[in-house]
Amino acid sequence: MKKLLSLFVILFLAGMSSAYSQDMSNEEMAKWMEAMTPGAQQQMLAKSVGTWNLKNTMWMEPNSEPMVTTGTCVNEMLLGGRYLQGKITAQMMGMPFEGISLTAYDNAAKQYQNTWIDNMGTGIMFTTGNIGADGKLTMTGTMVDPMTGKPCNIREVLIFDGDNKMTMEMYGPDRATGNEYKMMVIEYTR
Repeated sequence: MKKLLSLFVILFLAGMSSAYSQDMSNEEMAKWMEAMTPGAQQQMLAKSVGTWNLKNTMWMEPNSEPMVTTGTCVNEMLLGGRYLQGKITAQMMGMPFEGISLTAYDNAAKQYQNTWIDNMGTGIMFTTGNIGADGKLTMTGTMVDPMTGKPCNIREVLIFDGDNKMTMEMYGPDRATGNEYKMMVIEYTR
């Protein structure tokens, strides 16, 4: 029965897709194709495919002593070169650390988008942004501060230093003043 139901759902969706595509004008179809086709921005993301060594420097509050750790990041393109997935492994605060990022350039929205998850939280961080005239990718978003339980603004800046070096800077609010400060710097080298 499950196989029959699955077959019915597949045939129904295929029929709906075919009917929908027949109703689309050439202009609409061209826009759809433009939205789904990898281009220069996806090719730029693909340049970071491979294994990277990481040096992570993190400050818990402004002017505090930094915590420095090392790790690795393995980047790969997914779904026909449309998305960049990064898997990070490291040690943080004496514990094993794992994180996964997914980065895309949304052709329709004309912006970069990133999600981040790791084993030191249970939420998903989402940021969006673009490359500025300075060549840096700046992305902004919000995350919930585990200490306060309230959302806070974050900003990430990705600096491309050639084919074998990148630097990511992360900024967030100082809990005492609310002013933005540099919370983390990750240096990627290969």
